Amino acid sequence: MPFSTQSPGSGEQYVLTASLDNARNLSSLLRAVHFQDHATCFATANGLRVTVEDAKCIQANAFIQAEIFQEFHVQEESVMFRINLAVLLDCLTIFGASSLPGTSTALRMCYRGYGYPLMLFLEEGGVVTVCRINTQEPEDLLDFNFCSTNVVNKIILQSEGLREAFSELDMTSEVLQITMSPDKPYFRYKISLLKPSTKALALSCKVSIRTDNRGFLSLQYMIRNEDGQICFVEYYCCPNEEITEAEL
Repeated sequence: MPFSTQSPGSGEQYVLTASLDNARNLSSLLRAVHFQDHATCFATANGLRVTVEDAKCIQANAFIQAEIFQEFHVQEESVMFRINLAVLLDCLTIFGASSLPGTSTALRMCYRGYGYPLMLFLEEGGVVTVCRINTQEPEDLLDFNFCSTNVVNKIILQSEGLREAFSELDMTSEVLQITMSPDKPYFRYKISLLKPSTKALALSCKVSIRTDNRGFLSLQYMIRNEDGQICFVEYYCCPNEEITEAEL
């Protein structure tokens, strides 16, 4: 990769540097959580997490493990910033959303820290483009406290089956009931909150569906990128209401 041995700037200290031979391995995952314009990025030595929230009742997390990158360095215990996700996606696909067969866009990301822009160096076919995206103060994220000890239902299935089920739903309906056990409690979820998760579903090969004793829903999608590596996108959703006995 042309960026792998190059210093992004003489004397400049970056708290986050990351390189990918194929930028689509990042942009495809980010599209799967792009239902709001802004996202919060959280980097540790383990990798990068990109979080998007809406209406304080749905949260999507795209996880890109450090091993996915050709280079990944975090100089602090953690690095966190907010960014315009729509602009980031536009920059990542600046050479086009789909390259010619056998070609890909190489990416190097650099971030100096609080108050500095996120720097993107993109190269394809010998042409290099540099993008500077302003970062923002990260906002407090929802803590769904989805603890495994509180999980009351869990199903792992091939994504194809869930895609078929979603394709048969009346998406004009307001709520969806998910029943995984004959035992109570039963919960409903607003379809409008579940719709964004279908982006990740379309890319995934397996999905884990979990609910806890409060009715919170977790949809964890296993996604294989163009290089055959596994990444994950997880959605959390609040229940709309608990179904009463009179409705059963």
